Amino acid sequence: MEKKSSPKPPQMSPYVFTLLLMGFGLWCFWDGWITTDPDMADHALFNQVLSAILIPWAMWDFFKVKKRYKSKKNDGE
Repeated sequence: MEKKSSPKPPQMSPYVFTLLLMGFGLWCFWDGWITTDPDMADHALFNQVLSAILIPWAMWDFFKVKKRYKSKKNDGE
């Protein structure tokens, strides 16, 4: 009997988490600093703090993933 190997599942981009962080951080930035909606005034401080955390975290994660991905490419993997 021949054993057929099943195809590998598609690879997910290593930047998915980074994009989610940046997207949510930008949304919080919009709600906390830019929007003029009076209903969001109660949540402005929360969104300002969260955007100040998420956007730098996304940038840090981008460079960390880029460095790791680059080193794997150089190793031939």
